[in-house]
Amino acid sequence: MESRWGLSLPLPGVSLAEQKEHVVRAEALGYTDLWSGETAGPDGFTPLALASAYTDRMRLGTGIVGVFQRGPALLAQEAAALASASEGRFVLGIGASSDRIVEGWNGIPFEKPLAKVRETLDFLQVALAGERTETRFKLENPPAEPVPIVLAALRGKMLRLAVERADGAFTNFLPLGALPRIVEQLDGAPDHFDLLCRFFCIPGERDQVEPLARTMFSSYITVPVYEKFYRWLGYGEQIDPMVEAWNEGDRRAAAEAAPWELIEEMFIFRTPEQLKERLGAFVEGGITTPVLMPVVPPERLGEAIEALAP
Repeated sequence: MESRWGLSLPLPGVSLAEQKEHVVRAEALGYTDLWSGETAGPDGFTPLALASAYTDRMRLGTGIVGVFQRGPALLAQEAAALASASEGRFVLGIGASSDRIVEGWNGIPFEKPLAKVRETLDFLQVALAGERTETRFKLENPPAEPVPIVLAALRGKMLRLAVERADGAFTNFLPLGALPRIVEQLDGAPDHFDLLCRFFCIPGERDQVEPLARTMFSSYITVPVYEKFYRWLGYGEQIDPMVEAWNEGDRRAAAEAAPWELIEEMFIFRTPEQLKERLGAFVEGGITTPVLMPVVPPERLGEAIEALAP
């Protein structure tokens, strides 16, 4: 597989209108991919729709959009629209999202996520091929070329589903030491299979980055799906004090209890050269598309994108 180097959208601290200059710059610097997250900021499709008009070569992917919050027909429509707008450069990344987002924020029951992803994948593969689904839905303008589908996958069963049925898997918040555990689940994957991971890149030494890193780690790894992920990876005892403090409502204590050894394993710190060396270790370990999220003030965003360029 060709070497890929991605940038995560939306970029932090700037409006969607202001992202154009950074996206254009990233393509000129050799970034090959743009992948959009979807939490409490913009939706996963809009930043890519804009970027499709700004770029000529970059692959554009949702990384990821949730299958609970949208019906499968709407997902197919959105994917077909972006495939058309980008002239075939679009990749649809879908996943269950998290219980906090689906149930907590949207009031939708977060039930049987593996089955929900599988059912949605079944629908999309039929619909995006231009065929009529079991629900009698058929796209008026199906994509001219196949749309690759990537699954958000943290643990064994979802990773196996990605290997068996999709074109790639998107993982997140992954410690370097746990990468072999993920890679071993991909046995038998086709040669074109893509293993993506988003990396939060925070330039600076420990004393500069520690407060932010602790807050981010404790906020995310206490989300039930990520807590289960870390326990599956074997880090249960290390995160127990943090999870206990979070569940008791003490956010400060949870951040203080966040295990620094895991924070260092997951986040990408220090100088640009050291950041890229660390990312290289993940690539050597099996990540085929690193997706970089520079965590810097808005006025330093352009500098960070340039420093992290391939």
